[in-house]
Amino acid sequence: MACVLLNQDYVQIKIPSSETVENVTYYEIEVTISSIQWIVKHRYNEFAELHDILVSEHCVEKDILPPKKLIGNKSETFIEKRRAALEIYLNAVYNYLKKAMPRELALFLEMHVYDIFFLLQNMALQFFNDGISLLEASQSYAFDPVQLYAISERLKQPRPPLEVVDRKFDFSHVLDFNSHLKSMVVQGSNVLYGASNILPSTLPIEFSTFRNIENMTIDGYPVHKIYDMGNLRDTVKVLKVYNTGLKNIVELAMCEEVHKHIANANDSHLWLKVTHLDLSNNRIEAIDEAIRLLPHIESLILNCNVLSEISNVTLLPRLSELHLASNNFTVLPDNLHTKLGNIVYIDLSQNKLTSLSAFSKLYSLEGLDVSCNQIEEIEEIKYIGCLPCLENLRLTGNPVSTIVDYRVKVLEPFGKRASDICLDNEKPNQKELDTVSVLQALRIAREGKISAHNATEAALFSALVPSL
Repeated sequence: MACVLLNQDYVQIKIPSSETVENVTYYEIEVTISSIQWIVKHRYNEFAELHDILVSEHCVEKDILPPKKLIGNKSETFIEKRRAALEIYLNAVYNYLKKAMPRELALFLEMHVYDIFFLLQNMALQFFNDGISLLEASQSYAFDPVQLYAISERLKQPRPPLEVVDRKFDFSHVLDFNSHLKSMVVQGSNVLYGASNILPSTLPIEFSTFRNIENMTIDGYPVHKIYDMGNLRDTVKVLKVYNTGLKNIVELAMCEEVHKHIANANDSHLWLKVTHLDLSNNRIEAIDEAIRLLPHIESLILNCNVLSEISNVTLLPRLSELHLASNNFTVLPDNLHTKLGNIVYIDLSQNKLTSLSAFSKLYSLEGLDVSCNQIEEIEEIKYIGCLPCLENLRLTGNPVSTIVDYRVKVLEPFGKRASDICLDNEKPNQKELDTVSVLQALRIAREGKISAHNATEAALFSALVPSL
């Protein structure tokens, strides 16, 4: 971002071209402050309005602005001459006023969009006017990295020599709002910011001004650019990090560290209150040991990553919900119950599972979503039919869901609990329950005949073969 206060001698203002749109001529102003550059477009009337203010309030000479012309002002020759004259005018005004840099000139050059100091003035004005209502509404406030970078850089500076007299523009309003905010979103972007050469997601930021954040979302901003988490580890309860390219959890948990190794972790890296962690839409390959730095997680969401196995979840004693949709799972270990003994809900939809056997001992399981996998055989249901707490089951999108009488065949292994099962978001109707009862009766009768037949065979065998 630009900072005119620190680079007053490295400012260039040019008007390299103009364009006419619907018979209105706009002059393209190219503003460069150090390495930061952006384009502003204004028509002549806007120059005239600015000039009137600068003359009346800041003692700018009245006759230095190119005069108006009512006839012939659309000719190419005139427009080119005016373009050159307006460039000279802007540079003269800037050089005269750069020590004071009045807000009117800064707004005209759109420094409130691209310059740290004037952007913060705009934020201060917004929070002065609407801060209380925003906080009372308990709505999440969305920051972009440009705003957060401006705040971060301002904290490094002493009180700027150019402070406005009007208190509603004071930086303290930003600090006060941030210290009371409870829910925030950091919305990154890999697209150039406005008409500038600023790439938002390359800007480093810190969070020391936020004291009470409980719900935090980072979307599309690389966490390795965060160099100070401030108090967030002590306050955040719900943490969501999307679309960041995150490959492992240690990159988030220890983001400020140069060497992100779990062996170097200490109590200062613990996220003490996070109960809900959502790391969807990243590139996470494994649940690494750094998950222990968030020991109170109850709900872990890792949808749309590249996981193929479940690991280190025993480090989360309070875990009750696990979401692993759209990963690379093909098989699950038979000892899954030793890793997820107290799990209540699992989402493994949109993977490549072929069997349900791994779920057979998850006796606390209440909800299971294995939709859109590759389960083909109805016999797989026997592995979950005995789970005493299971009430919600999703199998839609599997080959098994296309067989004749799919619903009643799935419900039948649950026995007397069939009426409790919500299958594919739908409770069984009475007709289905009646059919299930018939199937159960037939099965019991069939098993009874087999048992009687087996008993007869055993008696005959005992009679024919003497006891040893």
